[in-house]
Amino acid sequence: MRAKKPIQIDGKLNDPAWKTAAWTDLFVDIEGDTKPSPRFRTRAKMLWDDDYLYIGAELEEPDLKAKLTEHDSVIFHDNDFEVFLKPPTGTPGYYEFEINALNTSWDLFLNKPYLDGGKADNSWDIPGLKSAVALQGSLNDSSDKDRGWTVEIAIPWTAFQSRLPVAKPVSGTEWRVNFSRVEWKTGQPKEDNWVWSPQGIINMHVPEKWGYLRFR
Repeated sequence: MRAKKPIQIDGKLNDPAWKTAAWTDLFVDIEGDTKPSPRFRTRAKMLWDDDYLYIGAELEEPDLKAKLTEHDSVIFHDNDFEVFLKPPTGTPGYYEFEINALNTSWDLFLNKPYLDGGKADNSWDIPGLKSAVALQGSLNDSSDKDRGWTVEIAIPWTAFQSRLPVAKPVSGTEWRVNFSRVEWKTGQPKEDNWVWSPQGIINMHVPEKWGYLRFR
């Protein structure tokens, strides 16, 4: 849905505009129903206006952790939240954004999926990006139990155009979108991957498996 007023990006998701945006279904394992349900709840919501695409997320987390502080680090080496966006340009290119609980982000453009020989372009930065996180607990302190963290992101429509001819959406425009959460478990060598739209395989880079973002 459209936001009637610009949203204050502070990570708290308490702006009145968010009340008009429905939550997604709870995230599931990236491979789908054949795998166990995620240990912690994750959900997201979206809004838009003439200037920005707004994304909010809520991540349940009993032990908040993050260590990466350098922009364009490989953020999924921490627990993170990820956004994948594919505008209807008629090309195979798409965009990815990752963020951790320190509000450290990684933004990149892919000219096509990795399995098709795609290359990650880390030089794409989101000009005018606004992002914030709010922590419900203490970061990097395992002596207590935390509730989780929330994320707010505002991406200007103009940010996409340096890589693809992305037109500003109007009511009825449809993009492809997916959200991912990477969660590391102490003592386990591999991470959990929880998503909104299941991929069927452990690979987020299959855009035809993503969900649909319809602007109204």
